[in-house]
Amino acid sequence: MTKLSVNINKIATLRNARGHNRPHLLQVARDCERFGAQGITVHPRPDERHIRYQDVRDLKSIVTTELNVEGNPTPDFINLVREVRPEQVTLVPDAPDAITSNAGWDTIEHQIYLLGVVTELKTLGCRVSIFLDPNPAMVKAAVGTGTDRIELYTEAYAQQYHTDPAAAIAPYRTAAILAQELGIGLNAGHDLDLNNLAHLKQNLPSLEEVSIGHALVCDALYLGLENTIQLYRRQLV
Repeated sequence: MTKLSVNINKIATLRNARGHNRPHLLQVARDCERFGAQGITVHPRPDERHIRYQDVRDLKSIVTTELNVEGNPTPDFINLVREVRPEQVTLVPDAPDAITSNAGWDTIEHQIYLLGVVTELKTLGCRVSIFLDPNPAMVKAAVGTGTDRIELYTEAYAQQYHTDPAAAIAPYRTAAILAQELGIGLNAGHDLDLNNLAHLKQNLPSLEEVSIGHALVCDALYLGLENTIQLYRRQLV
């Protein structure tokens, strides 16, 4: 079964809107796990507009499944990872002012840089995943970074899924098969929801983990958090 890691950035956004601790981020993380989440994902950004660096420290002490910390490996981010040592670090090349992640790494141009980052993170005991577009050349070059996994950036899949599911999944299936042949683990994330998730899972049999936040939190407003997590889990069987 593909694991579901729940991204709780949007919970932090809601909390920060009032300047207090409601909703209580740590309690939401505990409840997500209790309701069936197999991991908790956070993506702290330099301006801390949602997840704060202290949140990551606090989450490490209470998450009992796996903590996945996403981000651009700036010095501050790397220092945080050295301190917290999450189970997984997902490297994302987003600009400081990016609203959300919007592109994968160029693993050809940045291979040496990524190799250095991945090597250090693995010495800390972290599993490392690199955020990638479904480009075979980038998947092949990822091998040279020493990464454990890649995370396929699925926004393009989600946008095309409604009009042509077969065409939408094709490049992702190609990338997934190649990753499997190269011995790289496979994650996926971005704009996945209850409409498109099952199709992704059915066509990427080697998929190990998806991280989902925005759509899941939106669904939970109507369906309830426990029910929503269970509905997402069922798409991944």
